[in-house]
Order: sequence, then structure tokens, then C-alpha cells
Amino acid sequence: MQKILYVGLDVHKASITVSTAEDGRDGLVRFIGPIPNTPADVAKMAGRLAKEGNRLEFCYEAGGCGYGIYRHLTRLGHGCTVIAPSMIPRKPGERVKTDRRDSQKLALMHRSGDLTRVWVPDEVHEAMRDLVRARMDAALQLTRARQQLLAFLLRHGRVYTGSEPWTRKHHRWLAMQAFEQPAHQIVHQDYTETILTASNRKEELLKQIAALIPNWSLGPLVNALCGLRGMQLHSAVTVVATIGDFSRFENPRQLMAYLGLVPSEHSSGEKTRRGRITKTGNSEVRHVLVEAAWSYRYPARVALQKSEILAKLPKTVRDISWKAQQRLCGRYRRLTAKGKRSTVVVTALARELCGFIWAISREVRPAVP
Repeated sequence: MQKILYVGLDVHKASITVSTAEDGRDGLVRFIGPIPNTPADVAKMAGRLAKEGNRLEFCYEAGGCGYGIYRHLTRLGHGCTVIAPSMIPRKPGERVKTDRRDSQKLALMHRSGDLTRVWVPDEVHEAMRDLVRARMDAALQLTRARQQLLAFLLRHGRVYTGSEPWTRKHHRWLAMQAFEQPAHQIVHQDYTETILTASNRKEELLKQIAALIPNWSLGPLVNALCGLRGMQLHSAVTVVATIGDFSRFENPRQLMAYLGLVPSEHSSGEKTRRGRITKTGNSEVRHVLVEAAWSYRYPARVALQKSEILAKLPKTVRDISWKAQQRLCGRYRRLTAKGKRSTVVVTALARELCGFIWAISREVRPAVP
């Protein structure tokens, strides 16, 4: 019977530290040493370890180096697992951390099955995810540029008294601002130009995303999620691109826990204590869902723009969307009537919104590439 050799990789930008653990409870643990982080050196290391006839099972932490090592090792015919760094068990008394210890620890825990794997997207999905993240970076840059301009105007006593900021009226007010000092005028113009550039970049990236969705295997799911109240194109594609394969969640509770929207708990004996949400998983999707949940504070109705989107969707998706409106809108009224804070109520609605997203993912399967 072929034995399994578990290999732990502590991956860095320029080097990879390698350790192995032989199969069995008392299997020998060896430190191989560091190698350069290049495809040729990784292949050479894997070939050297496979000479003994063992089946190789690699593992390394998900991080900034991406999934290139995973794809390279799997193409060579070896097993590889990308693990979640935040889910690695850690002893409270550990005070020494080195690359050698980290690689040995990964090999041992991989052998014992104590590591949590992450879903690895294919290259097309990863490319779409990077495009979505570029759009979110542009939105963050726009928000930061607006804050900088408003802070500059506030320092000079210029406060906008209109109803809503960043409307046409607000932009006209910004254009009318004049300063006695030439340097101040230069600063004002620079901040304004930065806002326009970031806004154009954000809109252009969204157009590029919309153009690529029809040819994406998960495009039908993105269009289906746009039928939910509060879910626009950018929010739907963020959810789908970040989560990826919804079929790995057997029930909606697993999806809620994956996104960190379930309450934390510290119970012992007869006492049950629940606290704030765990906030594990991806914060971007959690932020998008909370933003979408705010729209359910109004009575249930289908707006004209949303009705045009729903008309193109299957009846099962339309039924789920309307059921979500009825339940979440009613739940917001009931919880606020009990005195719950609106922020707490909206977080609870975001958690339930995950359930409806999971239900739609069961109805709309990915298209064949």
C-alpha cells in the first residue's frame, strides 16, 4: 500500500520553507529546509520527495502569493490544500514563531486533519474576483478623496448646508468656492480633480464587469441576485465573486457562519451567553449584505426598475425575492417595535438575507463555460 507523505510549506515572496511528516501517528517529522519560490525549484523539490514512492499531500496558508503553487503542484499530479490562516489551531503558550516551526506545524496538522481548507477558484473566476476588488478599491479611493476635500473646506469655514451631498447642486456649490491664497485654490482644484478621476474609474470598472458577466459561468446567478431588494449589480457580483461555489454549503446556516453573521457564544453549564456577530470570513461581502438589508426598513413593494429585472428571471427566483421582502420588511417592523436598535435589526436581516441568497443559488446553476 502506498504511503502518504504530508508536506508543510511556509510560503514567502522569495522563499518556501519545507517540512514533511510521514504517515501514521508516530510518523517521522523532518525539516527539509528553505527553497527559492520559483516553479522550477518547487517541481524539483516535489520530484525529490516523490522518489521514495510516497504519495505527496502538500499544504500552505492562503496569502498574498495567491494560488500559483497550488495550480503548479496539482498539474504535476500531487495533492495540495490551501488552508485558512485564521482557522489554524494555536496553543496559548506558544511564544516562538519561526519558518521552520511553522512548516513543521503545518505538516503535522495536515496529517491529523486539523486544518480548514479554503475553496480555490479557477483562473477565470479569480480574474473576475480581481476585477471586482479593483472596483471596490476605486470606490474606497473615491470615498477617501471626498472626505479629504470636505475636511479641507471645513478647515476654512466652508460648510455645505444643502440637503444631500454629492448631488448636482452640491457639485455646483463646490465649483463656486474661491480662495484668496493661490495655494489654497490649487489644493481645492487638486482634490476636486481627484474625486472626478476616482468617480470615472469606478464607473468604468463597473461597465467592464457588466460586459464580462454574460460570458461568465456564474453570470446567471449574478443576474438572479439582482432581483433581491437592495442588491444592485455591483453588490451581487461582489457576493458571487467572493463566495464562488455555493454548492459547498449544505444549508444556509453554514453560509451565514462562513460570512461571520452568526452571534458569538460563550456558554457553560446552565448559562447561555450570546454576544456580537463573529465577523469571521470576508468583510467585503458582509458589508455589502448589511448595506442591502437597510432597504428592508421600508414597506414591501416592487419598484419599477426592480420589476423590469424580475420580469427576465424564472418564476422560482421571483417567488423567493418576494418572500424575502415580505419576511424581512415585517421582521424589521416587529424587532424595532420591541425596542431593538436599528443597527442590530439590520444585522439580523443581513443574516437572513444570506438564507434567501443560498436558496436562489440552489435554483440557478452555473452555466457551462
